[in-house]
Amino acid sequence: MNEKVYKTIGFSGASSLAIGICILVTGIASGVLLIVSGARLLKSKKKILL
Repeated sequence: MNEKVYKTIGFSGASSLAIGICILVTGIASGVLLIVSGARLLKSKKKILL
């Protein structure tokens, strides 16, 4: 019985860690894409305002 609980807790911890890493990577990637997009908009601002 104790071994089954131990395996369940271990699986839950591993899946939580994997999900946390995926969310972290997704957040960093979306942040970089937003910064690049904003930089492109600022760069093209001169062409629009002239």
